Amino acid sequence: MTIDVSAERMVPLPPERVAEYAMDWRHDAEWTQGIRTAELTREADQGGFGVGAEVTRTAYFLGRRIDYVLRVAAYEPPRLLDMVSVAGPMPMHVTYTFEPDPRGTFARIRVRGGGGGFYRLAAPVLARQVRSSIGKDLRDLEHRLTGQ
Repeated sequence: MTIDVSAERMVPLPPERVAEYAMDWRHDAEWTQGIRTAELTREADQGGFGVGAEVTRTAYFLGRRIDYVLRVAAYEPPRLLDMVSVAGPMPMHVTYTFEPDPRGTFARIRVRGGGGGFYRLAAPVLARQVRSSIGKDLRDLEHRLTGQ
């Protein structure tokens, strides 16, 4: 069984401001649920962060430590950051999108993945937890950026 969940939120700031913060791996642990550390472990071919770059994250989810590596598959600031796991306990695809709206930015996170072992057995719980976590991520992103 695979999961495909998303969360969205209206953030009352311009997409450039929201995406600049959210797409910067150095902020991952500040607004993303469960992430304790994030490190750029491979730069993009042109250097720095972009397509081909890899970020290694250590997170805690459902009481378990998870170490995984996300490779940037698409990077189109301020609109899109698309990442796929290249190492970790399960295949994962994470997409951040930021669309302009008269009220600010329509921010969305989508997580798709499939698991083996524990994660396959826990798929229904996992999907609920991921949906809850990414909803909180967007809430925390807004609060961090607006100071509210």
